[in-house]
Amino acid sequence: MARTLDLEKHTVRKEAFMEAAQRLLQTKGYEAMSIQDLLQELGASRGAFYHYFDSKQALLEAVVDRITDAALANAAPVIGDAGLPAADKLTRVFSDIGRWKTEQRALVLSLMQVWMSDENAIFREKIRQRLMTRLVPLLTRIIQQGVAEGTFTSRSAQDTAIVLVMLIEGFQNRALELFIARQANKVTYQDAERYFASYLDAFERILGAAPGSIRLIDESILREWFG
Repeated sequence: MARTLDLEKHTVRKEAFMEAAQRLLQTKGYEAMSIQDLLQELGASRGAFYHYFDSKQALLEAVVDRITDAALANAAPVIGDAGLPAADKLTRVFSDIGRWKTEQRALVLSLMQVWMSDENAIFREKIRQRLMTRLVPLLTRIIQQGVAEGTFTSRSAQDTAIVLVMLIEGFQNRALELFIARQANKVTYQDAERYFASYLDAFERILGAAPGSIRLIDESILREWFG
C-alpha cells in the first residue's frame, strides 16, 4: 500500500512540474524560462527537480509528450467508432488537433520559438520521432479501414502511414514559415490557403482518395492563424 501511495505522490509531483513548465512556456517562452523560475513557481528544491528530470530539455520533452496526449485525446474514440467512414475519421482527428492548437495558441507559439531555435536540432529530431511513434499506428488503422471500404488504396497501410507522417512533418515546417511570413505581411491569406489546398491534394493522392473526400483543417481555424 505504501509503495502505491509513493508512486501516486511521484506522479502527482511530476505532473506539477510539467504544469508549471507549461504555464511558464506560455508566459516567458522556453529560452527565458529557467529552472529557478520553475522552483519559485512551485516552492520546490533543485534536488526535487532533478529527481524527476535530468535537465531543462528533458522537462520540455516531457511537456511535449503531455501536450501530444492532450492534442490526441479525442483520436482513440474517433478511430474506434465503427459507424464512421475512414475519410471522416481523418477529417475528425485532424480537425480536433487544429481546434486544440487554436485553443492553446499561446502555448503553441512558445513551442514554435523552441522549434525554430538553431540550438534545438536534437530536440526537433526527438519530436519528429515522437510524432512518428504516435501517429503511425493511428493512421495505419484508419488506412486499413479505408482500404477495406474501397475508399483508399494502399499496398501497405503502415508504410503509407509513415509516408503521410513524413508529409505532415514537411507541411508543419512550411506552415510555420508561412505563419512567420504572414505576421510580417510578406504573404497573403490566399498564399496560405493555396498551400493548404496543395497539401490536402497530396494527402488525398497518397491515399488514392477521391478529391474533396477529406478535410484536414477548418476554414475558421485557417483564418484564425493566417487571416
